Amino acid sequence: MRFDDRFLEELKSRLRPSDVVGKTVKLRRQGREYAGLSPFTKEKSPSFFVNDEKGFYHCFSSGKHGDIISFLQETERLTFAEAVERLAAEAGMSLPEVDPRAAREEQKRSSLGDWMELAAAWFESELRRPVGQTARAYLEKRGLPESEWSRFRIGFAPNNRTGLKDYLIAKGAKPGDLVDAGVLIAPEDGGAPYDRFRDRIIFPIADSRGKVVSFGGRAMDPAARAKYLNGPETSLFHKGRVLYGLFEARKILHAGQSGGEKPPMVVVEGYMDVIACQRAGVPAVAAMGTALTEEQMEGLWRLHPTPTLCFDGDKAGKRAADRAIDRALPLLKPGRSFLFSMPVGGKDPDDVLREQGPAALKAQVSDTKPFVQALFEREKEVEPFDTPEQRTNLKVRLRTLAATIADKDLAHAYKEELLDRLDEMRAARRVKADASDAGRALSRQRWDNSPRRPWGKPRLEGATAEGRQAAAALHQAPRPFSAALLIAAIRDPKVVDDRIEVLMNQGFGDERLDAIAHELVNLRLEADHVETGLLRGRLASAGYDEGVLAALERAAAHVKALDVAQSAAQSPQEAIRVLWSQAFDLLLRLTALERAVDDAKTDLADDSDFQTLLRLKTERDAVKRLIESGGWTDPALVSQVLH
Repeated sequence: MRFDDRFLEELKSRLRPSDVVGKTVKLRRQGREYAGLSPFTKEKSPSFFVNDEKGFYHCFSSGKHGDIISFLQETERLTFAEAVERLAAEAGMSLPEVDPRAAREEQKRSSLGDWMELAAAWFESELRRPVGQTARAYLEKRGLPESEWSRFRIGFAPNNRTGLKDYLIAKGAKPGDLVDAGVLIAPEDGGAPYDRFRDRIIFPIADSRGKVVSFGGRAMDPAARAKYLNGPETSLFHKGRVLYGLFEARKILHAGQSGGEKPPMVVVEGYMDVIACQRAGVPAVAAMGTALTEEQMEGLWRLHPTPTLCFDGDKAGKRAADRAIDRALPLLKPGRSFLFSMPVGGKDPDDVLREQGPAALKAQVSDTKPFVQALFEREKEVEPFDTPEQRTNLKVRLRTLAATIADKDLAHAYKEELLDRLDEMRAARRVKADASDAGRALSRQRWDNSPRRPWGKPRLEGATAEGRQAAAALHQAPRPFSAALLIAAIRDPKVVDDRIEVLMNQGFGDERLDAIAHELVNLRLEADHVETGLLRGRLASAGYDEGVLAALERAAAHVKALDVAQSAAQSPQEAIRVLWSQAFDLLLRLTALERAVDDAKTDLADDSDFQTLLRLKTERDAVKRLIESGGWTDPALVSQVLH
């Protein structure tokens, strides 16, 4: 009898799992779940749980997991059809008409499943016989001891053309059925079928119930055409649906959740990586040699809201991650996404477990980045970011990708987040280019190449052309806030210590001030103790006379907060340094916002760009008001603006 998905979902929606299970198992409520003694093993304390909200039961002592249909199959030995008929009667639902062909197909699938279980047992036994000696040595070398082989049902297919075939036929199997199951190959010329897997380590592939549906084989011969070989598509096995290791991973996942933790659900690339993770207590699965499909993603999300994709760091692993991003993007919803974990040093999970142990492996898969970050980083690497055309291309790609998300609210949120990241990258690039390339290069070149002159004796006639130009420019009043910070640094050079690296790379965002600031930075790097007199002597030798400093003092006079704080504090020097660092961070934020506003003005492509411009202007104006009002001396207000 054939039951479509709609009928089965309706059936399960009408019956509460706790009611069905409660007829066999005595349950008591524990929070959102029901607990009871396992119906599958003998135990004294409850390890069997039923969750009505999620529609499943899980038994920690046996590892069994399923819905109300599989529960009746397991406890009462009913067929799938018999279990559905029983539950339909309880739910008051009429059964669909009998489809004789579907009934025959279901019976055949059940029969094929039996042969697959026998095949798996035969492979396991061959591994432990003399013919499996080389395979055993390989597994030991890979760090997989014999004590773990049974847990993962590892086996071996000897280099025999009909070894498995002869064994199963002796048990009553028909060659045609074994071809349909995927363990034999039927030659196109009509010859006798022969074993598909030969001279390979065998990894049984199980469905969500733990039933073997196919096999994967790792070649022992280095010259083999295919290093790894999976079984073909059959009525039992669909590569786009099944995930290797899912049954065992689910047991680990639920065991971790019962302990109050929330372990990750990890997707890796190969059989040995899955086994390595599971041995370390990390629930892990792998696709069958192909990119993750939409159906596999849906299955993962039913178990975990944010599975972690941990692919190899080579080109193939990067392609797998890229394909996963593209396939997952339209399916994302609030509370349903992916995280990304890239191997450190090109080592896959199997390498990490073998060389560094379980703790290192858990740390690696826990070091993740969110989906939106992985998407942005992928797109920004497509081409350089040097020309207006390249920057526009990136912006268009980000908008287009965000629009593919079916959930409109999430699509809008992704668009804003991606464009914000673009704005930050562009602003940081502009600030770094302007401050680093112009200010730092100018001051260092002037200092490194000009002759040293006696301290305290300004000699403009000996200054470089760049120094004369910068000194002349300073007679025009700079921004008072920037001037006040520079004057405070000249009075107490130690204020720059906490921000010396940032000051070296970015300056004050004003070319007229950055050259002087970099003289200060160079001197702080050269000497442990710098007094104002020494600094003024250095500036004078570089071409900045007392008239230049007087111009700075006049500009800084409009900002009184530094002087007030210095006179009022119990520890003036420490107070002024904290205040200076706070003010410098605020100035950097203002400079970055001004750059971003300028960029946005030249990029008014649509309404969303206009909204971005308004948002940036609003934030910039808020920082300006904080500076002009003197509120920047309040740490709480500054923290609110900066964070």
